[in-house]
Amino acid sequence: MTTDVWKPSVTVAAIIERDGRFLMIEEHAGDGLRLNQPAGHLEQGESLIQAVIRETMEESAHDFTPTALVGMYMSRNVSSSRATPEATYLRFAFAGVLGQRHERALDEGIVRTLWMSRDELAACPHLHRSPLVLQCVDDYINGQRAPLTLLYTASNVNGSIHD
Repeated sequence: MTTDVWKPSVTVAAIIERDGRFLMIEEHAGDGLRLNQPAGHLEQGESLIQAVIRETMEESAHDFTPTALVGMYMSRNVSSSRATPEATYLRFAFAGVLGQRHERALDEGIVRTLWMSRDELAACPHLHRSPLVLQCVDDYINGQRAPLTLLYTASNVNGSIHD
């Protein structure tokens, strides 16, 4: 007998602030253009930190150095081009430093990057990819940080698992 196992989708997000403004991504979602942080899904074989570095590069063409974990969040699907309405997401949001910009194409579906203040973001909740967009910014502004050492990735994640 087969039993379905519920599995939330694990995502990462980069909370990047410069002079009171936050790096945002404008992207095509299943229900139109939406705003999000540089964010995306954890892929097999990578740590959460590797995932947020990769996603930031793919969506903003910038290097990113995570410095702290802002928070861990759970939410149901609100706006997605890939998921069913029943999808649940576990989001790990990281604060960090934006590095060098590279000449490369942005991920498919990404329209542009832009810098927005917290007030500008709060003024357009209907454009947010999820309610977590503003929540992560507010937690960052409120100084919520945990050390990256809180996260542990076993060595078998990047290699083969032996029984």
